[in-house]
Amino acid sequence: MQLSLRDNLPFVTLTISYAGQTTEAKHVLVDTGSATTIMAADTMAAIRIVPSPDDKLHIIRGIGGSEVVFSRVVDCLQLGDYRLPEFEIEVGGMDYGFAIDGILGMDALMQMGAIIDFRQMQIRFDDQH
Repeated sequence: MQLSLRDNLPFVTLTISYAGQTTEAKHVLVDTGSATTIMAADTMAAIRIVPSPDDKLHIIRGIGGSEVVFSRVVDCLQLGDYRLPEFEIEVGGMDYGFAIDGILGMDALMQMGAIIDFRQMQIRFDDQH
Protein backbone atom coordinates (compact mmCIF):
# COMPACT_ATOMS: atom_id res chain seq x y z
CA MET A 1 0.00 0.00 0.00
CA GLN A 2 1.46 3.32 -1.07
CA LEU A 3 1.84 6.16 1.44
CA SER A 4 1.34 9.73 0.31
CA LEU A 5 2.96 12.71 2.01
CA ARG A 6 0.92 15.76 2.82
CA ASP A 7 2.54 18.53 4.88
CA ASN A 8 5.34 16.00 5.48
CA LEU A 9 2.90 13.56 7.16
CA PRO A 10 2.07 10.02 5.91
CA PHE A 11 -1.48 9.43 4.68
CA VAL A 12 -3.33 6.40 3.30
CA THR A 13 -6.81 5.59 2.01
CA LEU A 14 -9.00 3.30 4.13
CA THR A 15 -12.21 1.54 3.15
CA ILE A 16 -14.74 1.08 5.95
CA SER A 17 -17.79 -1.19 5.78
CA TYR A 18 -20.70 -1.06 8.21
CA ALA A 19 -24.22 -2.49 8.07
CA GLY A 20 -24.02 -3.28 4.36
CA GLN A 21 -22.59 0.10 3.35
CA THR A 22 -19.05 1.07 2.41
CA THR A 23 -17.18 4.36 2.31
CA GLU A 24 -13.67 5.35 1.34
CA ALA A 25 -11.70 7.66 3.64
CA LYS A 26 -9.03 9.17 1.40
CA HIS A 27 -7.10 11.29 3.90
CA VAL A 28 -6.19 9.05 6.85
CA LEU A 29 -3.06 9.91 8.82
CA VAL A 30 -0.80 6.98 9.74
CA ASP A 31 0.05 7.80 13.35
CA THR A 32 2.21 5.50 15.48
CA GLY A 33 1.74 7.99 18.31
CA SER A 34 -2.02 7.34 18.45
CA ALA A 35 -3.11 4.35 20.52
CA THR A 36 -6.42 3.99 18.68
CA THR A 37 -7.94 4.44 15.24
CA ILE A 38 -10.21 7.47 15.05
CA MET A 39 -12.46 8.44 12.15
CA ALA A 40 -14.09 11.79 11.44
CA ALA A 41 -17.80 11.93 12.23
CA ASP A 42 -18.56 13.58 8.87
CA THR A 43 -16.86 10.73 7.00
CA MET A 44 -18.64 8.03 9.02
CA ALA A 45 -22.06 9.65 8.62
CA ALA A 46 -21.89 8.55 4.95
CA ILE A 47 -22.41 4.95 6.14
CA ARG A 48 -24.83 5.90 8.91
CA ILE A 49 -22.41 5.71 11.80
CA VAL A 50 -23.83 8.41 14.02
CA PRO A 51 -24.08 8.75 17.80
CA SER A 52 -26.95 6.92 19.45
CA PRO A 53 -28.42 7.50 22.93
CA ASP A 54 -26.87 4.21 24.11
CA ASP A 55 -23.32 5.18 23.15
CA LYS A 56 -20.82 5.74 25.91
CA LEU A 57 -18.75 8.83 25.26
CA HIS A 58 -15.00 8.84 25.90
CA ILE A 59 -12.54 11.68 26.18
CA ILE A 60 -9.31 11.17 24.29
CA ARG A 61 -6.26 13.34 24.81
CA GLY A 62 -3.36 14.10 22.55
CA ILE A 63 -0.96 16.79 21.46
CA GLY A 64 -3.83 18.86 20.05
CA GLY A 65 -5.86 18.74 23.27
CA SER A 66 -8.87 16.62 24.14
CA GLU A 67 -11.88 15.43 22.18
CA VAL A 68 -15.10 13.54 22.93
CA VAL A 69 -15.59 10.37 20.86
CA PHE A 70 -17.87 7.34 20.72
CA SER A 71 -16.93 3.83 19.65
CA ARG A 72 -18.38 1.57 16.99
CA VAL A 73 -17.42 -1.89 15.74
CA VAL A 74 -17.34 -1.77 11.94
CA ASP A 75 -17.82 -4.83 9.77
CA CYS A 76 -14.46 -4.29 8.09
CA LEU A 77 -11.57 -1.84 8.04
CA GLN A 78 -9.52 -2.29 4.89
CA LEU A 79 -6.10 -0.91 3.97
CA GLY A 80 -5.18 -1.95 0.43
CA ASP A 81 -5.83 -5.69 0.30
CA TYR A 82 -5.53 -6.15 4.08
CA ARG A 83 -8.87 -6.53 5.85
CA LEU A 84 -9.55 -6.27 9.58
CA PRO A 85 -13.01 -7.75 10.25
CA GLU A 86 -15.10 -6.64 13.24
CA PHE A 87 -12.77 -3.79 14.16
CA GLU A 88 -13.56 -1.15 16.79
CA ILE A 89 -13.02 2.48 15.80
CA GLU A 90 -13.59 5.73 17.62
CA VAL A 91 -15.58 8.49 15.96
CA GLY A 92 -15.19 12.19 16.70
CA GLY A 93 -15.23 15.70 15.27
CA MET A 94 -11.52 15.78 14.38
CA ASP A 95 -11.44 19.56 13.95
CA TYR A 96 -7.66 19.95 13.77
CA GLY A 97 -7.46 22.89 11.39
CA PHE A 98 -6.73 20.80 8.27
CA ALA A 99 -8.66 18.27 6.20
CA ILE A 100 -8.43 14.78 7.67
CA ASP A 101 -10.79 11.80 7.44
CA GLY A 102 -9.20 9.80 10.22
CA ILE A 103 -6.15 8.53 12.07
CA LEU A 104 -4.89 4.99 11.62
CA GLY A 105 -3.54 4.22 15.08
CA MET A 106 -1.39 1.57 16.72
CA ASP A 107 -4.34 -0.70 17.48
CA ALA A 108 -4.89 -1.35 13.76
CA LEU A 109 -1.23 -1.14 12.73
CA MET A 110 -0.21 -3.78 15.27
CA GLN A 111 -3.11 -6.09 14.50
CA MET A 112 -2.23 -5.87 10.79
CA GLY A 113 1.45 -6.50 11.48
CA ALA A 114 2.17 -3.33 9.50
CA ILE A 115 5.69 -2.61 8.35
CA ILE A 116 6.14 1.05 7.45
CA ASP A 117 8.88 1.58 4.88
CA PHE A 118 9.64 5.28 4.48
CA ARG A 119 12.33 4.70 1.84
CA GLN A 120 9.77 3.12 -0.46
CA MET A 121 6.87 5.14 1.03
CA GLN A 122 4.83 1.98 1.56
CA ILE A 123 3.04 -0.01 4.20
CA ARG A 124 3.23 -3.75 3.84
CA PHE A 125 2.18 -6.50 6.18
CA ASP A 126 4.22 -9.12 8.00
CA ASP A 127 2.82 -11.88 5.77
CA GLN A 128 4.04 -10.03 2.62
CA HIS A 129 7.86 -10.39 2.79
